[in-house]
Amino acid sequence: MNKPLAYRMRPRNLDEVVGQRHLVGEGKIIRRMVEAKMLSSMILYGPPGTGKTSIASAIAGSTKYAFRMLNAATDTKKDLQIVAEEARMSGTVILLLDEVHRLDKTKQDFLLPHLENGRIILIGATTENPYISINPAIRSRTQIFEVKPLSEEDIEVAINQALADKERGLGEETVILDDEAMLHLTRATNGDLRSALNGLELAVKSTPPDAGNIHLTLAIIEECVQRKALTHDKKGDAHYDVISAFQKSIRGSDVNAALHYLGRLVEAGDLLIICRRLMVIAYEDVGLGNPPAAARTVSAVQAAEKLGFPEARIPLANAVIDLALSPKSNSGYMALDAAIADIRAGKSGEIPDHLRDSHYKGAEELNRGIGYQYPHDAPGSWVDQQYLPNKIKRARYYEPKNTGKYEQALAQQYERINKNKTT
Repeated sequence: MNKPLAYRMRPRNLDEVVGQRHLVGEGKIIRRMVEAKMLSSMILYGPPGTGKTSIASAIAGSTKYAFRMLNAATDTKKDLQIVAEEARMSGTVILLLDEVHRLDKTKQDFLLPHLENGRIILIGATTENPYISINPAIRSRTQIFEVKPLSEEDIEVAINQALADKERGLGEETVILDDEAMLHLTRATNGDLRSALNGLELAVKSTPPDAGNIHLTLAIIEECVQRKALTHDKKGDAHYDVISAFQKSIRGSDVNAALHYLGRLVEAGDLLIICRRLMVIAYEDVGLGNPPAAARTVSAVQAAEKLGFPEARIPLANAVIDLALSPKSNSGYMALDAAIADIRAGKSGEIPDHLRDSHYKGAEELNRGIGYQYPHDAPGSWVDQQYLPNKIKRARYYEPKNTGKYEQALAQQYERINKNKTT
């Protein structure tokens, strides 16, 4: 039986890994470990199809160590013993242990001594947060690395590699992949390269050639990945139009329009885009108008990412309604932008001496920290002293908005402090 395209295209060394440059790029931690021949056991965690197995395979290929794959839930202690015996007889073995969060105590107790002596280099793979789900005994003997969803550009690179590779990929076929079909393939799979390659292979194998060419249209890719594109526009402008309308509807407090555009994004399978946009909206548009709504949005996004579709739509709907009907305030980031504008315009100046670091020998001779008054020692935890540089000591960046009880309380405290300032 032929192995799936995603399996065949697994990287043979670190240079072939798509994405995850924060781990395998030049000068980054996993590449440093491989190049220095100082591999240690690790846990890779992140969503499905983002490259956990690929990184393990690439590490093994780059080091020439034996590479074995087991599943912590389904494989037995006897399977671990076979790997351990191989390591004893022939040297170091890299063991990719999938679903490592499901490793029971018996298997863990067997594995620990082999991790200690370095004969087995464990690469645990999990979609769960290892700081919560992995047993401390394993966690303390491993380094933990987050594997992030691949970008559209990363997936496009991998698709082009698969189409060009005659040995492992689909290079023996003459495939014409329409631009809008490529765009949908990179977006609809939500950063899951395995799903993208599975969809591509199904499309190629199930499309009859025409004059020797296999022509893959948007409609074919939609069918093979089972996700409809938002529209059939070539440049994908309408995709961004929907995202824009989604945010503007929430900003405008039109909950029904917001739910409509959320529905479009859900139907397109754009979970990552929905989650990212909701996080932006929570802090950009609602902000100090309703901080608890921002916190609830973070929780809803985390739940949606963990659940995946179709259940993810439930916490997402709650978050959209909450944000759309919340008071809106952009005063927080507008205040920061005003401060940044002053800095870029050269309006900064010297930090007052009494605020400078005084935790070193000789600081007193330089007048560093002299005269600083500790607010916690004062009534109301406030003292009248200068914090801004002389050049801009009267600058005022934050302009509160009358959005509700929370920001009104901030505004009252703000005005009380400004009224009492004399410095």
